[in-house]
Amino acid sequence: MYFICANLDAVFAKAVNGKLSAIIKMMSKEQISVFDMFKIGIGPSSSHTLGPWRAAQQFTNVLRTKGVLSDVEQVKILLYGSLAKTGAGHGTDIAVLLGLSGDDPVTFDVDRVTPKVEHIKAVGELEVAGERTVPFSYQEDLLFLYTESLPFHPNAVTFQAFLANGKAITETYYSIGGGFVVQENDTESVLSEVDLPFPVDTAQELLHWTMKTGLKISELVLENECAWREESETIAGVLNIYRTIHECIYRGCHTGGTLPGGLNVERRAAKLNKKLMQGRTYQDYASWIVAIREGGQNFQYILDWVSCFALAVNEENASFGRVVTAPTNGASGVIPAVLQYFITFHDGMREQKIIQFILTASEIGSIFKKNATISAAMGGCQAEIGVSSAMAAGALTEVLGGSQRQVLMAAEIAMEHHLGLTCDPIGGLVQIPCIERNTMGAIKAITAAQLALQSNPDKAKVSLDTVVKTMWETALDMNAKYKETADGGLAVHIPLSLPEC
Repeated sequence: MYFICANLDAVFAKAVNGKLSAIIKMMSKEQISVFDMFKIGIGPSSSHTLGPWRAAQQFTNVLRTKGVLSDVEQVKILLYGSLAKTGAGHGTDIAVLLGLSGDDPVTFDVDRVTPKVEHIKAVGELEVAGERTVPFSYQEDLLFLYTESLPFHPNAVTFQAFLANGKAITETYYSIGGGFVVQENDTESVLSEVDLPFPVDTAQELLHWTMKTGLKISELVLENECAWREESETIAGVLNIYRTIHECIYRGCHTGGTLPGGLNVERRAAKLNKKLMQGRTYQDYASWIVAIREGGQNFQYILDWVSCFALAVNEENASFGRVVTAPTNGASGVIPAVLQYFITFHDGMREQKIIQFILTASEIGSIFKKNATISAAMGGCQAEIGVSSAMAAGALTEVLGGSQRQVLMAAEIAMEHHLGLTCDPIGGLVQIPCIERNTMGAIKAITAAQLALQSNPDKAKVSLDTVVKTMWETALDMNAKYKETADGGLAVHIPLSLPEC
C-alpha cells in the first residue's frame, strides 16, 4: 500500500511540477519594470498579504465593470493551499477584507489596519469597494481550506459575490510572489505591452546588451524604463521607493515592544540602535547617519549595523508596517540593509548612486522571476532571501565600481550559497526564522560583492543563468512541506499555543 501511495504522490508531484514549468515558460516572456520588482505596500508578506489584497481589489473592479456592485448581497472568500495554511499568520484574512473594502495598501494608514478589521468582525458587515454594505461573517464567509490546493499555484484565493437575482460572480486569483497576481485563465497580463530597446530574459542576454552598448546595467534598465514612461518619472518613482525604505529603517530602529501574532517575539532593532549609538545624539534620518559614521569603521561595528538595519525593516514588516517588497515582504530587509550599509559606510548618500543601486537590483530580480520564482510557496526561502541577496549583491557591486561581469558574478555567488534554503515559518508568521534570515542574506550579499570585486569573472565556473536554472530545479525537487506551509522544519519542532495556521 505504501508503494502505491508513494507512486501516486510522485505522479501528482510530476503533474504539479509540469504545471509550474509551464508557468515559468509563460512568465519568461513577461516584461518587468523596476516598479514591479519594488512595490510599496503593507506587511507582513508580499505573496500572502499584498498579493491577496491586490486580488481583492481586482475582484471589486470586476464587479464594478460588470455593473453588478449595487446588486451584491453576500461575499465569500475561499483560501487554498499555502494561503490557507499560513494565511492567518501572514495576515491574508486582513488583506482580503481591506482589499474588498476598497482600501489601497500604498496609501492606507497602517495604524488603522487592526481597528478596521476588528470593526468588520464586530459589526458583521463589509462595505464592498467602499460603496455596497453587505452582511459578513468572518467565521462563515472567509474559509481557510487547509486540505485543498489548486494545481496552478499554491497561493490561490477565490472570491464569490452572490447577487440579488440569484446569480453569482466567481473569480480565482493566484498570488505568485512579490505582490504579483494572476487571474485564472488570464494570459493577457504576461504578454508584451511595449517595445523595449533592450529586451532581457536571461543574464546572458543582459551581458550581451551591456557589452554591445557599453552601458552599465543600471543605465540599460533606465533606457528600458523609458519605454513605459518619461525618465524623470522613473527617477522620481525610484527615489520615492528609497524614501519609503529609509523611513521604514528609521522607524524600525526607533520602535520597541513585542511583535503581534502570539509568538511574543521581542523587537531588537531599537535596543541595538541605542546600544550602538553610545549616547550620540541626532534629530532625523540625515543626522542619524552622521552619528552612525562617528562610531568608526570597525568590522564588528559595521556588522552590527547591517543586522540592525535588516532587523528594523522586518520588524516593521511583521507589525503590518509600510515596507517595500524587495522583491518580497518576507525578504524586504535584505536590500534595504545593504543599501543603507553602502550609504552609511561608503558615503553613498547620493541620489545617482541610490538610483543606480535600485535599478541594478531590479534587473537581477527580474531574471530570477522570469526563469525561476520569487515565491517561497513555489521554491522555499531560496526564492525570497536567496533572490534578494543576489539582487543586493549585484547592486552593491555596481555602485562600488564593479564591471557588468562582476555584477552578475556577485549575484551568482549570493544565490549559490542560498540554494536549497527552506521556508518553515513558525506559527505561519513572518518572524522566526524569517527576520534573522534577512540579516544573513544581507551579510552574504556584502561578502558576495566583495568576492566578485576581487575576482576575475572570466574564470568563474558557474554563471548566473546556471545558478538560476539550478535554483528552479531545486524548487521542483523540494518537498512541499518546506514551501511556506508551516508543515515542516522548525515550524513543527517548536511547541506553540497558537490557533491552526
